[in-house]
Amino acid sequence: MKILKKNLNDEVTWQYEGVVLSREENAITLEALFNRDDMPFMDIVLKRNDRFVETFYSDRWYNIFEIYDRDDGKFKGWYCNIGKPAIIEEDFVSYIDLALDLWVSADGAQTVLDEDEFEKLNLDDDLKQKVYAGLNGLQETLKTKNPPL
Repeated sequence: MKILKKNLNDEVTWQYEGVVLSREENAITLEALFNRDDMPFMDIVLKRNDRFVETFYSDRWYNIFEIYDRDDGKFKGWYCNIGKPAIIEEDFVSYIDLALDLWVSADGAQTVLDEDEFEKLNLDDDLKQKVYAGLNGLQETLKTKNPPL
């Protein structure tokens, strides 16, 4: 299945392939392999071919990526994109990324990322309110979530 990350102008800014793990009425979970060169990120290193278990929602303003190390399978953390609810079709998933991200390390520490990029989008107040409501809901959800085994 193709995953399409889009900007506010509905233009594809990144695309890659994933394998469907499960599908629900308002969500889909896929497995994808990190397809960029190794790069330090927060308290980890993202490695080419790290395993990402990505859940996209058609009724929530975020998606959640569980990240597992390519070498030992160890859980690294959750990377979450704040964006408009996903469009889930038979052969693709697309979402409009709204710059704001949330990193939750394996120990549960949360860091909001890219607030400067988010502010540059100059969104109207209604859209900003939905984004922050999504972020707050996500933060609450991940506060109580234990790392996957």
